[in-house]
Amino acid sequence: MSSHPPPKRVFVVGATGYIGKFVVHELVSRGYEVVSFARERSGVGGNATAGETRRELKGSEVRFGDVGSPESLTKEGIRKEHFDVVVSCLTSRTGGVKDAWDIDYRATRNALDAGIAAGATHFVLLSAICVQKPLLEFQKAKLRFEEELKASGLTYSIVRPTAFFKSIAGQVEAVRKGKSYVVFGNGELTACKPISEADLARFMVDCLEDSGKQNRILPVGGPGRAISAREQGELLFELLGRKPKFKNMPIGMFDVIIPVLSFLARIFPKLEDKAEFARIGKYYCSESMLVLDPSTGKYDADMTPSYGRETLRDFYERVLKEGMAGQELGDHAMF
Repeated sequence: MSSHPPPKRVFVVGATGYIGKFVVHELVSRGYEVVSFARERSGVGGNATAGETRRELKGSEVRFGDVGSPESLTKEGIRKEHFDVVVSCLTSRTGGVKDAWDIDYRATRNALDAGIAAGATHFVLLSAICVQKPLLEFQKAKLRFEEELKASGLTYSIVRPTAFFKSIAGQVEAVRKGKSYVVFGNGELTACKPISEADLARFMVDCLEDSGKQNRILPVGGPGRAISAREQGELLFELLGRKPKFKNMPIGMFDVIIPVLSFLARIFPKLEDKAEFARIGKYYCSESMLVLDPSTGKYDADMTPSYGRETLRDFYERVLKEGMAGQELGDHAMF
């Protein structure tokens, strides 16, 4: 008989998301027994078929259902089986008010409850660094779940990454076609330490194996120093061999748009999400994706841990050569 313990059984929700599929691949590559839970129609716009999803999550057992339904999670997902770990990469697709609370809180809570019923002892959560300053509904929803996870009695690992490469890649194609790079103010209002999807997936799976990453909130950025919005644009122009061309937008435009939409939303409830999207826009154009120093109230690049190998330069070089396949922004597009 082998003296090695059997691989841990891991249940992954949000498996078809931008980060989730890389987490599944990383788990499989390390020998974990993985069950991926997904919608029948997944991906950007729900265009991926069940067969395509199975191929995308090769190496894991793919089960289909609705993470928003506790009954579906039990019957189609957990199936009264034992799991050691639940990994959640769930995130609302739009950031809209209802979507945020349905996914970032309720669906994630459903996954926690299902995991507890299945005997899981560890829950790894993909959160976001921006919950440090919660002004938006999805941030409040994530924070509420974080608190309930910490109180659940399970070992927890709450991973709060800075910007993904995808989230700052929205202007690559436009700039490649000759357009200006859009920045707010002078382009130095915000900074981040962007991290690749593969590096973030490795960090999340490390949480299963490194006790130093358990029962902790874990902010994490990519390698190297923090980079401002303007520097992101300058790097892109450098790699294209062009002189930088910027379009400076006033951050104050949001202070006009947001009150108007908020007022109209009280009369026309369907505009509620439009007002929230404007608030999201202002947030990301004015707040850095770095650790917020509670003693100073300022973002601190030095306090933001670096992890991984792939830099933003590496990413830009790759997508300029190979194209943006796999980096589609879907409902999150701003530009």
